[in-house]
Amino acid sequence: MRKEYYLLLIIFILLIVYLLIPSPKLKEDKNKIEEKRAIFISYIELGNNLRGKSEKEMKNTIDEMIDKSYEFGFNMLILQVRSFSDAIYPSDIFPSSRSVVNKEGDKFPFDILKYFIKKAHQKDLELHAWINPYRVSNTKELSLISKDNPYYDMNEYDIETLDTGIYYNPASSEVESLILEGIEEIIKNYDVDGIHFDDYFYPKSLSIDEYQYNEFKEEMALSEFRLNTITSLIKKTYDLVKSYDESIQFGISPDGNIDNNYNSNYVDTRKFCSEKGYLDYIMPQVYYGFLNSTKPFEDTVKSWNSLITNDIELIPALAFYKTGNVDSYAKEGINEWVEYNNIIAREVMLSRDLSNYKGFAIFRYDSIFGSNLTDITFLEKENLKNILT
Repeated sequence: MRKEYYLLLIIFILLIVYLLIPSPKLKEDKNKIEEKRAIFISYIELGNNLRGKSEKEMKNTIDEMIDKSYEFGFNMLILQVRSFSDAIYPSDIFPSSRSVVNKEGDKFPFDILKYFIKKAHQKDLELHAWINPYRVSNTKELSLISKDNPYYDMNEYDIETLDTGIYYNPASSEVESLILEGIEEIIKNYDVDGIHFDDYFYPKSLSIDEYQYNEFKEEMALSEFRLNTITSLIKKTYDLVKSYDESIQFGISPDGNIDNNYNSNYVDTRKFCSEKGYLDYIMPQVYYGFLNSTKPFEDTVKSWNSLITNDIELIPALAFYKTGNVDSYAKEGINEWVEYNNIIAREVMLSRDLSNYKGFAIFRYDSIFGSNLTDITFLEKENLKNILT
């Protein structure tokens, strides 16, 4: 009888110890939950999946997009709410977007952004409103631009037409005010979790800012003037967002090549990664494979991690769209995305060891959830999912 008593006592003590001490698995799951897992939903996805459908069909499609993202393991949507000088939500500033209606300026069937936010939050997914600040149109065809577009309110020094489309002049104070007013409209009217800019900062070949530069050319080089121009917008956007709600995040997704940000895009990523008051997170487009002989992934993502000396979060954006395709800019690594099916998963696992790592982002929705996935892409998708469960 005494022997049975001691045996029961030992079992009881072991049970208490088991219940009080967290298991390694529980700790591992907690870490996974804290990892940001973002998916980009661009105007291309919106056009492919929503445009031309009835209200019911559009809502069902949005439900499906959010369900697929959630079930896969994503917890953050980066939704392109303004791809041009337009909006996917009812706006007093910008006309409706051709990504969700047939013609710019057409009436919305419902508030698409509000519905996206409601459904995303029901699944505990963050939703960050993605804005392209300076692009008016990706074509020079003016007939596609609604008469309600603020493009028509700008003067000759605010707009430039290039072969690649029509752009607002970043150095124009009127343009900067327009962008900030648009952001304020979003954070005032919608429960977004963040504001996000992509890599389209200074338009290539733009020269109209020389009008504004004339006032400063005795003090600084044109490149410094342009860096200061973008820095001004970044700083004012951060301050605006935080003035409304400290919990709203602001992040950018710059070119993965750090030098390009200085030589052509004029984004002072070194400043943003070392000084406070500019960003909550940086999401560099590290769209390279391991065998890319110009910008190998491992060296590049480690360079970004080393750049960060303040408290902003590093969330590398990864090129899922390259899976199964030849990468003509990778030189010796040209066929890497065709020959291997675990590149993205390996990139995530390598990035997790970086000191400033907070998560990863996948570009873009149709590349991973589209209907015409190749065998390589399907396997890449499965390999990624395996490290998220």
